[in-house]
Amino acid sequence: MNIQLNKDSEFIEEFETALNHDGPFSSWDLFQMSYLSSQATLTTEFTGLIAPKHLPHVEFLPHQLDCAEQIVEEMNGRGLLADEVGLGKTIEAGLILKEYMIRGLVKKALILVPASLVNQWVLELTQKFYIPAVSQGKRPVWDQNKVIVSSMDMAKRSPHKEKILDQEYDFVLIDEAHKLKNHKTKNYEFVRALRKKYCLLLTATPVQNKLSDIFNLVSILKPGHLGSYEDFTANFGRDRNNLFNDSHLKQLIQKVMVRNRRGDTKVDWTERKVQTVSIEFSEEEQEAYNRLTAITRDASTFSSITLTRELCSSREACYLSIKKMLSQDTEIPNRQAYEDFLKQIEQLPHHAKADKVIELLKDSDEKFIIFTEYRASQLYLQWYLQQHGISSVPYRGGFKRGKKDWMKQLFENHAQVLIATEAGGEGINLQFCNNMINYDLPWNPMRLEQRIGRIHRFGQQHDVNIYNFAVKNTMEEHVLSLLYEKIHLFERVVGNLDAILAELEINDVEQEIQTIFTESETEGEAKIKLDNLSSVISLTQERINSKEDWNGNRESS
Repeated sequence: MNIQLNKDSEFIEEFETALNHDGPFSSWDLFQMSYLSSQATLTTEFTGLIAPKHLPHVEFLPHQLDCAEQIVEEMNGRGLLADEVGLGKTIEAGLILKEYMIRGLVKKALILVPASLVNQWVLELTQKFYIPAVSQGKRPVWDQNKVIVSSMDMAKRSPHKEKILDQEYDFVLIDEAHKLKNHKTKNYEFVRALRKKYCLLLTATPVQNKLSDIFNLVSILKPGHLGSYEDFTANFGRDRNNLFNDSHLKQLIQKVMVRNRRGDTKVDWTERKVQTVSIEFSEEEQEAYNRLTAITRDASTFSSITLTRELCSSREACYLSIKKMLSQDTEIPNRQAYEDFLKQIEQLPHHAKADKVIELLKDSDEKFIIFTEYRASQLYLQWYLQQHGISSVPYRGGFKRGKKDWMKQLFENHAQVLIATEAGGEGINLQFCNNMINYDLPWNPMRLEQRIGRIHRFGQQHDVNIYNFAVKNTMEEHVLSLLYEKIHLFERVVGNLDAILAELEINDVEQEIQTIFTESETEGEAKIKLDNLSSVISLTQERINSKEDWNGNRESS
């Protein structure tokens, strides 16, 4: 092979002329400054992480450093971060991005996250990692910024989509990546079409129901790593249990995925202290509940369940639902009974649950987050707390991104209570609060885990107190005692339940419970079916505990 060398004769001639005429020479001070700055930013090693010494204000945990090093050195910047909820996937991702930027390997990055998390990601990257990230607004300026954070929904729409697909990115990150599990969706096609050098996918649940979930995610990172879909299903089938049992598949997955469990880390996690608070209806409230049960006996079971659940939450929630039902349906069989019941609701005293909230808060100056299922209950609670001199702010799905951030800031710095509907169960991190009241229990345990994960996560300095409200002699009490308490859900590791439900092929526990009440002729029959469901979940948990996890370690309960 011939290598042609070209002399820079122009430089030599200029240098000789300067020597002969005693100058002019460049400033020695400027040269020395340039030399020292180059030396300070020089990467002298290919192994190990450089970024942590540039971020002395951040205390990284051992598992986070190991994860970043594994992604950079062994996976070439393409990996699936699948740590359990609350272990700091965002911190790991920020550290990896910072490492590549310091090494000069990443200049242009795209970070796609749920809309409710956009501002949170921007703050985390700018304040913690000194990465100049910006959030994408409505105007398409994708080619004007180096690190852009956007929601997936905005990015995949025109005219943004065309602008993005026209770019070449050094680094792409997708949060909540389990939403890409279906390869037939527009989200999946969009992410596959992105031109990217390095890519991170973040999810606590990489496999939910089918083994194809992990195939689709890995195909985004490294197409062909698991072969074609036909070869993959022929070799490993579709059963998610093969991920535990097939050693060859496990080795393949280990090359693209890092998964840390709470029990494997060296973090001294605070305790989760759970207290069931039994609420006793006043005589008038119990009479109203019994009457509503009788009135709705001939209605659809769904309507009956919904209305009685709402009455267990607040008079307002039930009242508004019945009013809406009467206005929309002029042919309700027992219309007069409902109209008379509305008058009875109007005479009810303040809700027994709301009184219990006041009892818990009145002598405390600690912060509390209260979760309710209904917006009407949220508004009622905010008003009732105000009557007792307790400051609160609301948080719900209808708020725009900026208002959600504002409510969180008000809660952290001013208000004692945050009253959240289910939108508060995702995204926001509230480690500064360690008290939670589940004013209404969701019938989907996964949603309850999301709620608890907002405060019982990495960074929480105190034991977490969880108060679960349930009204005696109602469906609430049945669901609490026969499902939640029997499977010890409140004490479980966050993120553990998804594996149990996937094994049982239960996509929606709430739907399962509704079906139980729908198909049961008596309350006693419903109790037996609930008891059976919780028994099956408990047995499945025991089976899963005896299996090996994806990294070859024994799972811990």
